[in-house]
Amino acid sequence: MRPLLSLKGLCHGYREGERDRSVLDHVDLDIGEGEFVAILGRSGSGKSTLFNLISGIDGPRAGAIWVRGMELSALNERDRTLYRRRHIGFIYQFFNLLPTLTVRENLLLPLELNGLPSQRADELLAAVELSERAGAYPDRLSGGEQQRVAIARALVHDPTLVLADEPTGNLDMQTGQLILDMLDRLARQTGKTLVLATHSRAVAERADRVLALVDGGFTDDIAAFAW
Repeated sequence: MRPLLSLKGLCHGYREGERDRSVLDHVDLDIGEGEFVAILGRSGSGKSTLFNLISGIDGPRAGAIWVRGMELSALNERDRTLYRRRHIGFIYQFFNLLPTLTVRENLLLPLELNGLPSQRADELLAAVELSERAGAYPDRLSGGEQQRVAIARALVHDPTLVLADEPTGNLDMQTGQLILDMLDRLARQTGKTLVLATHSRAVAERADRVLALVDGGFTDDIAAFAW
């Protein structure tokens, strides 16, 4: 079976003054349809860089990214933006809800951009148990409630791939566990492919497969991963 996401010889890095810093070095990875994969790595290991490439925010220096048979890395910037709008659901550590929009309006925005029916917003708010907060603004919500809205927003437009970048990193342990339970349940119920970046081994253990990002590449030898 063809994987949903394939990375082939992926390379990326940055200029730091006069020095060139390699972040990803000839990375190969296949992720299957409906799989939940956790990417372990310290701060600065390249997790966010990887997500920026998979979502089409940045283009790689070398290598290729394939999503359902489409070569994302061959698209121009406009087409990558359209791809991201339709096919990617993003969950961030700091929620990134639009403060001037209500909870429901935050969910309506990706639906409007994709020409999808508005009732999806109400369905997802019910799924994350926040129907009664639909008219509230994000600053009136707790951190856990904001992240539940962010989960609903990430799923509302039925994306191909959900990327969660440290989704519990700004929450206390108990709230973080509740958020993980909800994200895991909803992603599996809807058959979504979920890639989650974290520096927490406990969070990563919820996944079907755990990979560590070390020195620009992946290893599945988590026991040997040095902290």
